[in-house]
Amino acid sequence: MRPAFAAIAVLAFLGLVHETYGAEVDLEVILTADISRSIYDAEFDLQRKGYAAALTDPRVLTAIQGRPGAAIGVSFIEWSGDEEQQVVVDWTEIRDEEAAGSVAAAILAAPRSFMGRTSISAAIDLAMAHFAKSKWQAKRRVIDISGDGTNNSGRPVTEARDQAIAQGVTINGLAIINDQPSLGYSAHTQPPGGLPLYYRQNVIGGPNSFLLVVQDFNSFADAMANKLAKEIDVARDAAERRMSSVRRRLDSSCSSTFFAISISDPISRSNCKAS
Repeated sequence: MRPAFAAIAVLAFLGLVHETYGAEVDLEVILTADISRSIYDAEFDLQRKGYAAALTDPRVLTAIQGRPGAAIGVSFIEWSGDEEQQVVVDWTEIRDEEAAGSVAAAILAAPRSFMGRTSISAAIDLAMAHFAKSKWQAKRRVIDISGDGTNNSGRPVTEARDQAIAQGVTINGLAIINDQPSLGYSAHTQPPGGLPLYYRQNVIGGPNSFLLVVQDFNSFADAMANKLAKEIDVARDAAERRMSSVRRRLDSSCSSTFFAISISDPISRSNCKAS
């Protein structure tokens, strides 16, 4: 029975290695940008340029190239009111600066989609539907929400968030502080306790979720690059923890059997010797 068990362990190990390291894309990120009416044209322009700059930032490209498979899948969505969401850039595989530059150029070239109310919930719902249109079978899916105000259109944002989390999706947030809102938007952009607290309590969630705060649109590009690089690194760390777990299970399963495996991944050789 022991040789048979060892063979099964080898096959299971190789399958998990292929699953983690052999897939073309094991991380999908949907970047979703708030373009509601509280975001003026100058701020919209800074936000667009910020997304484009972040995608081609060396921090982000280094994080991508450090992943298993050295690639991520990215899509860019703009959103406003309950029925105002637009896929600006469809699913694209980013492996290098050239691919990142193509996505950045497409973001910059597109016209502004909307200027309505703010439905974070509808943005989450569209993102969830858009995951189903991906050509990959990624193990980790992230919705990246950036915005300067509270959900004031559509269904409760917590309902949309909780349903997404229940399907294994992570929602990260980038709260943009608008410290000079017009009189009509002050309650929307500066809720009780502040926008960061609102995002923590109502928007972000799921495995390893986090929130970054941007003090103004001029610093958006740097904050977005930090955020995207962190998202990629968090997913890489999760994959490495998964492989560490595989190693431990394999080591414990073959204490009385000898076999050796050579594979072209960071686990270059695994030996299990008979006692």
